[in-house]
Amino acid sequence: GIDLGTANSLVYMPKQGIVLNEPSVVAVDVEDNRVLAVGHEAREMIGRTPEGLRAVKPIRDGVIADYRMTEALIKCLIRQVSPRLRFSGPECLISVPAAITSTEKRAVIEVAENVGGKHAYVAKEPVLAALGAGVSIEVPSGSMVVDIGGGTTEVGVVALGGIVSYTSARVAGDRLTEAIVEYLKKEYGLAVGEQTGETLKQELGSALPVEEETREIHGREAVSGLPKHVVISSEEITLAMQNELKEIVQTIKNVLQDTPPELASDIIEKGITVTGGGAQVRHIDDLIARSTGVPCSVAEEPVFCVSYGTGVMLQGLEKYKRALSQGK
Repeated sequence: GIDLGTANSLVYMPKQGIVLNEPSVVAVDVEDNRVLAVGHEAREMIGRTPEGLRAVKPIRDGVIADYRMTEALIKCLIRQVSPRLRFSGPECLISVPAAITSTEKRAVIEVAENVGGKHAYVAKEPVLAALGAGVSIEVPSGSMVVDIGGGTTEVGVVALGGIVSYTSARVAGDRLTEAIVEYLKKEYGLAVGEQTGETLKQELGSALPVEEETREIHGREAVSGLPKHVVISSEEITLAMQNELKEIVQTIKNVLQDTPPELASDIIEKGITVTGGGAQVRHIDDLIARSTGVPCSVAEEPVFCVSYGTGVMLQGLEKYKRALSQGK
């Protein structure tokens, strides 16, 4: 099972659990387009590559933006776990955004088959996230899952083994990070890299105001280009992310408004489950509950829910066939 994410790609193997968790980054030699590094090694090169090298993120907004680099990424993932396989040509199940087009879906299946997958299947992230969070999706009662990943926020209402209503918004963890980087540039004239923005989001980020914490950060003065450091507070990070958080909340409201009344009453009773890396932003569940009037909770191990969901589905392919698309 492969959770092919914008930020990270994870591999789940039945009876073994998550065996690989690598950043979705590929480093290439510009001159001959040769792949030099994948995953953690390639991620360390972001913002530090010398002339002639390029660090590429082949998955953008949850879908393939660079076919060849995605092929290299999946090939590397399968190669790294291949010593654990007792057979060649594994069955692969790959997560995709709920709003994926048939062309994008076909591209994912082709990549998996080209790198040696015996049979390739794709399943939509809200269904996988629900399964991984322990939500029963086969029952006639509705459940809502909000999966806040790196590139997209997937919101889906699942019942009877499939998705009843859903939407996929291109605002998620990466946009929150970008908002922090942009805030520092605008307010302090400080240019920082993506990794600094990500660290600030993880350490100081909160969807609602919290007791103030501060961090000293280093970057480059935008005008002079000289090194500069400033002290930033948790209140400022919360403020920097507000517009993006409002977009995420509005996406959830849109799906609730499109949900049939009977299922809506089920959701009010059960509450909303939040998964994905974005679920780690402090008080995101409180913000959603306060904004929608529906109880909300963060799943256990939210980052791994989609991966765990691929494992559940692989062990019951016949049972969940309504939620699957497959290749040849």
